[in-house]
Parts: sequence; structure tokens; C-alpha cells
Amino acid sequence: MPLPFLTADRDPGPAAHTDVPLPHTDRDRWRRPYRPGPWRVGGSALLLLLSSYVLMSALVIALTGSVWGALGALVPAVVLIALALRLLRVGVWVSAYGLRLIGLFSTVTLRWSEVAAVRTVQQPVRWLGLPRTVQGQALSVGRAQGEPLRTVLTDHNADFLNRRDAFEHAADVIEAWAAESR
Repeated sequence: MPLPFLTADRDPGPAAHTDVPLPHTDRDRWRRPYRPGPWRVGGSALLLLLSSYVLMSALVIALTGSVWGALGALVPAVVLIALALRLLRVGVWVSAYGLRLIGLFSTVTLRWSEVAAVRTVQQPVRWLGLPRTVQGQALSVGRAQGEPLRTVLTDHNADFLNRRDAFEHAADVIEAWAAESR
């Protein structure tokens, strides 16, 4: 079963990098220009593992005849599954329409005309989303009007921890989308 939210743009070869800066066929489709990192995938896998135990307990409770108890165990399992799937979708998505920043509980979509600047900056960033901060790089998205967006893409988040080259490539691709689409 293909999972489109886990796939990144495939590299079509060296010829595409010289002719066209952004090698893809369907510009209208929302895509994440990088793969989810091992920390994000591992966290989602642990949530799915936990939900399987909760689903098994719901089955055992249902077999004993307690329907309300089974429903009480089924609801947290469904919430855990939804949380695991949402965790896999977190990140920066781009299309010809604009830029979409997907967080765990919120999504912000901006048209390219609303984006003033997309650039990589050195600043203190959160390590794996925890309160501890370290010096690192972040992708900064400035709005044409209003306050800048919160930082979603850093070199110390769950997608790019210990993968500095992948962060630089993803930031370059997102900056190229912004430059081409504005």
C-alpha cells in the first residue's frame, strides 16, 4: 500500500538539475520536498504499537461482554492512531498554490503572494521539539503582511537530527519553490 505522505520527490537524474531547478511533473499537487526523518517515523511507530495493545485490550474487554468498557478502550486507540498519522504529516509542504506548514494540531497555508521571504537563518532552535535549545539552522518564512510564521523546519527537529545535508537540501528546494513561484 503506497503512503504518499511518506514519499519525497524522486531525483530524476543529473540532467534535470541543469535544465530545470525543480524537477517534478505535477506542480499543483501538495508535496513535502524531503522524507520524514527516523525520529518522526520511530515516534509514529511507537504510537501505533501502543495503539495495537490498546486495541487488543478493547477486544478482550468486548469478549467479556462489557460493551461500554470496550468503547472506553477503543476511543484512546483511535486517538493514538490519528495522532501517529498526523505526526507523519507534520512539516513543510509546497505546491504551485503556496506553502503549507503542518503542525501537530494546526495547519497554516499561505499563497505564494503572501510569502515575503524564505531563507535559512542561524538561531537557537529546539532539540527534537523539547524545551532545550541549541544553536542551529532554521528555515524562516516571512509573511508579506503580519508577523513571521513559527519555525517548523530546523536542523535539530525530528526530520533532520544528525542529517545536516538533508536539511540543507530541503531548505534549498523550498527556497527555490518560493523564488520560482513568486
